[in-house]
Amino acid sequence: MSHPLGGGLIVIICGYLVGINWRFCFFVPAALALVCAAFLWFALPDTPPSVGLPEVEGTGYLTSADAAGAGEDAETTRVTNHKSSREFRLFIYQHVFRNKYIWIVSFANFFVYIIRYAVLDWGPTLLTQSKHIKITHAGWMVAGFEFFGLIGALIGGWLTDKYFGGRAVRVCLIYMILAGVSIFLFWRIPGQSELATAALLGAAGFFIYGPQCLLAVAAANLATKRAAATAIGLTSIFGYASTVLSGWGLGALVQHYGWDVAFEGLIIVAVFGSLLFTLAWGAKAHGYAEG
Repeated sequence: MSHPLGGGLIVIICGYLVGINWRFCFFVPAALALVCAAFLWFALPDTPPSVGLPEVEGTGYLTSADAAGAGEDAETTRVTNHKSSREFRLFIYQHVFRNKYIWIVSFANFFVYIIRYAVLDWGPTLLTQSKHIKITHAGWMVAGFEFFGLIGALIGGWLTDKYFGGRAVRVCLIYMILAGVSIFLFWRIPGQSELATAALLGAAGFFIYGPQCLLAVAAANLATKRAAATAIGLTSIFGYASTVLSGWGLGALVQHYGWDVAFEGLIIVAVFGSLLFTLAWGAKAHGYAEG
């Protein structure tokens, strides 16, 4: 929920700040980030034991002191740690880098994030230039994209658990197709009604945030909890690499060819994302599944 909440609130604030001084759109978010960082520094617990909870199973590490206390000498500890490190690297290689479904969802994440950041970064400009909407109203509409995305993500998780047996990729496919349809309708339906424009943009947010949140879950489950962080890191690399296209790429398209070509590009992105999710349709719910 943190992604759409933060994104939605700041775009509303900046919609008003830009009318005062556009530099405030940089100063105010930076100040808020510093305040949040200070709060986390003093308030965020370090480990479960630091607040009286037991250590999470499988996350503890045997130190040299622990080994010595258990009757092992330093050389035995060194050999044991070396074998453990080598075994872990092999585990990561087999469960993450040789798992075709994790690679597929990582590439799919690239296309999901293009749409998400295209709207988040360019939404106010898109609405003011292509739909002729006031900047303050545009800020609220992009916030609607984010807030409807929050609902879409929650419902997507519920659908995954309730009706798809944990197979998040299948929900992502349905969502991605509907996200493409929403963008197409947003583009082709004349922007005479701000309410209709806001509703279609909200629908696009509802459907794009499902995959945006579920992909990390799918990757983590496929890799098992031991390699979950590595799998999420791999998908995130592809997701944030997409900002090259959603930021610079979309801006270049609009500058040279106009918004119609930009919308066509986003629809193509949705199609590619849907095709990748189709390829991953057979992925198991998690890495512990047989077969």
